[in-house]
Amino acid sequence: MLIIPGGLISEKICAFVPGTRTLAMAKSGGGMTSRDRETMARTLFGFGQNPNVAGVIVHDGSPGSGYPELKVERLVSELAKSGKPVETVYVREEGGTLESITRGIKLARRMVHDASKLRREPVSISGLSLGVKCGASDPTSGMVGNPVVGYLFDRIVEAGGTAMFGETTEIIGCEELLAARAANQEVAGQILEAVRFIEERVLATGEDIRTVNPVPENIRAGISSLEEKSLGAIYKAGHHSIQGVLKYAERPRGPGLYLVDNWMGPNSIFPGYAAAGAQLTIFQYGGGASARTLLDPSPAVTAPLLWASANPTTYAVAKESLDFYSGTVFEGTETIEEAGERLLRLVIDVASGTLTHGETINYSDPIEVYGLDPLF
Repeated sequence: MLIIPGGLISEKICAFVPGTRTLAMAKSGGGMTSRDRETMARTLFGFGQNPNVAGVIVHDGSPGSGYPELKVERLVSELAKSGKPVETVYVREEGGTLESITRGIKLARRMVHDASKLRREPVSISGLSLGVKCGASDPTSGMVGNPVVGYLFDRIVEAGGTAMFGETTEIIGCEELLAARAANQEVAGQILEAVRFIEERVLATGEDIRTVNPVPENIRAGISSLEEKSLGAIYKAGHHSIQGVLKYAERPRGPGLYLVDNWMGPNSIFPGYAAAGAQLTIFQYGGGASARTLLDPSPAVTAPLLWASANPTTYAVAKESLDFYSGTVFEGTETIEEAGERLLRLVIDVASGTLTHGETINYSDPIEVYGLDPLF
């Protein structure tokens, strides 16, 4: 059960009622342009419509709820299109914050109890929608980790499912290769335009994107240029044609493979995938020069985060946090295809109810909705 937007009211309801979650958001809408507030609204719509959410409570206790894009009535209208139960809490009508929390708790208890009556039913993997990010990239990422995820994406797409990859800054130098895989010329143009826009946006600051990316961690791990990093990063997209370029938190128009025009930060990219309908997200982690124990839960809140790596050093220090290890390919005990089939089986297990390691931690950082404009 999802309580939106985040804030005091949502947090207290979630603390009292098991089975509820909320979105702690880094921004509330204040000082943002209407374009970025619309992106925030699209994110809230998408979270509430995510297949993993049984119902939603919307309240007006956020400072941003006064903006037309974020009004409770608009959120409820969009969320109701999913056919899920949607309830509202108006602070003024309830008589204040404490009274609103009380009403929210009562609503949440009833909705969670009703949701507990739902039962899982067998479905095809054609119903799956996944989103992936690679991070702390090193040579193991491009050589094995990302190709294994790419194999998984091929299998999902071939079965009629949906797969999303992104990080526009990390396809730079390879955009022509991706454009050649576009389903049509319009999509090819969208891919090239996404890269042109981000490069010009960085140049407007007086810098080149290549002075920002690869990050120092990538360089210490052995990646020498943005183009080299991009060549390894795009392997996670598999081999099928790209059906479209999506805005942040935009829903795919049908099954297939999609490029999402988003930013690389985990607290931004994974929430965007969940809002776009992903039931499961994957972090293909290199580790490289700074392999660490991973304790991060899912920033996507409503979509589990599956941690994967092909780096033996990362695996050695993070066995209790990694969900999937593909360094077996380096060790000669599996091929990329065999590791990919094993990853597919794990994804099916998680979609069937198995917890990822991150789901065993009851914590989430504030999400960062990807905006295109400065704050004022």
